[in-house]
Amino acid sequence: MTTQTRRPVRRIPLTRERVLEAAMKLADHSGLEGLSMRKLGQALGVEAMAVYYHFANKERVLDGIVDLVFAEIDLPVIGADWKTAMRQRAISVRDALLRHRWAIGLMESRTNPGPANLRHHDAVIGCLRAAGFDMAATATAYSLLDSYIYGFAMTKMNLPFEDTSDIVEMSETMLAPFPPGEYQNLADFITEHAMKPGYDYGNEFEYGLDVILDGLERVRDPV
Repeated sequence: MTTQTRRPVRRIPLTRERVLEAAMKLADHSGLEGLSMRKLGQALGVEAMAVYYHFANKERVLDGIVDLVFAEIDLPVIGADWKTAMRQRAISVRDALLRHRWAIGLMESRTNPGPANLRHHDAVIGCLRAAGFDMAATATAYSLLDSYIYGFAMTKMNLPFEDTSDIVEMSETMLAPFPPGEYQNLADFITEHAMKPGYDYGNEFEYGLDVILDGLERVRDPV
């Protein structure tokens, strides 16, 4: 009679990188309310205490996954054409926020930022300074751009419609309780613009971004 020797199951070592990858997936799928140390342990097939070995608490996990989002964003190249660089960076930020919808309220909130976070801010400031913005103008430009990017992304996330067909249904429901002509400007906007085939609110982003960049061109000192 022979006996078969079972080979031990080889476990993949738990690392900070694996924890953060799992945390990002949980947040993307269930939002921040679906992210806890217990659920993170379950997703990784370990006890929560194993997660605590790598991260002291949930806030440290949030620091880490916010840094992963920053790492996805294209850095502006210092010394390159500043408008092109800042335009690409803005589009990249917008796209990252739409991929990771939980992140929008956390990106600028971390008191323990990671290296990708710090690298990002340093590159944006460096690009603007190299383009001729003094420090005060750099601060204004950075604030103006990020206010637009984050604000646009948040509005896009919260819109109650996905496409033109949804707009038709929504507008009929919204305006139905009121007499015809009560809100004529809004009705005209919906019928003459938003209900046109192929309308996508997201397409407004780059036009508005170019308006801002053209305005900032007037306040910098050419180099």
